[in-house]
Amino acid sequence: MEIQSLDLREQRCPMALLLAKRACAALEQGQRIVLYVTDAGALRDIPRYLLQHGYLVEHQHSEGTTVLNVTKL
Repeated sequence: MEIQSLDLREQRCPMALLLAKRACAALEQGQRIVLYVTDAGALRDIPRYLLQHGYLVEHQHSEGTTVLNVTKL
């Protein structure tokens, strides 16, 4: 199974949050997606939203970009 990814580095909140919500809602249980985020508001809002809605979120930082590994539980 290929892991999906979504590049949100050019997006700012609230658009980044809306795109992340849409992509994560399409996941089946156990599926993963990788989100690439740079906006401070998105870095705060996306993990908070996903954690409240049954997703596992892991953070990694790489060259000015935060990589969010999201798994639908």
